[in-house]
Amino acid sequence: MKNFLAKLLVIVALFVVIRPVSANVSLVVLGDSLSAGYGMAQSESWVGVLQQRWAEKYPDITLINASISGDTTQGALNRLAGVIERHQPDAVFVELGGNDGLRGFNPATISDNLVQIIMQLQQQDAKVALSQVRIPPNYGQRYSEMFADIFPNLAEQHQVPLIPFFMEQIIENEDLMQGDGIHPNREAQPLIADIMEPHLLELIDKR
Repeated sequence: MKNFLAKLLVIVALFVVIRPVSANVSLVVLGDSLSAGYGMAQSESWVGVLQQRWAEKYPDITLINASISGDTTQGALNRLAGVIERHQPDAVFVELGGNDGLRGFNPATISDNLVQIIMQLQQQDAKVALSQVRIPPNYGQRYSEMFADIFPNLAEQHQVPLIPFFMEQIIENEDLMQGDGIHPNREAQPLIADIMEPHLLELIDKR
């Protein structure tokens, strides 16, 4: 009888250990106006579109939009500790740098800020994906190229996925852009959601 009970306890223990556990996943989008939904309600942004789409499809995913219009890499770095404390993210998609580039900030400073963001997130065991960002050649071709090179260099150095810049599929279509020629309009948001969805699902191993 004792041997039977002992074997039973072992079987129960193994079942508890190997039984798959369905855990909620917290995914944060840390970005600027391109992800915040500039000129519209945040619920209308591409992140908002995915939030609504995933509410039924992936109820175990909590998708949080921590993007702020006008934010720079320094601004995001300054508020990062609060984002981490508030949301305890399992994964973070970083879409930052555009405002730095449009203001002609030193590429080395932009890179340093992004390094600190990536490292702080990795120290919290959060998966990180970095968006490629590109800017128009307002400060000359050399600056634009130096700026664009920041992102693949950091992705390689810190072993994080580099996500193609979603605006490259949007910006050439005037019907998808706001009057400023910089921000996508409401009609573009579902298209951006379609572009980004597989990348974000891959980041959290949902594909």
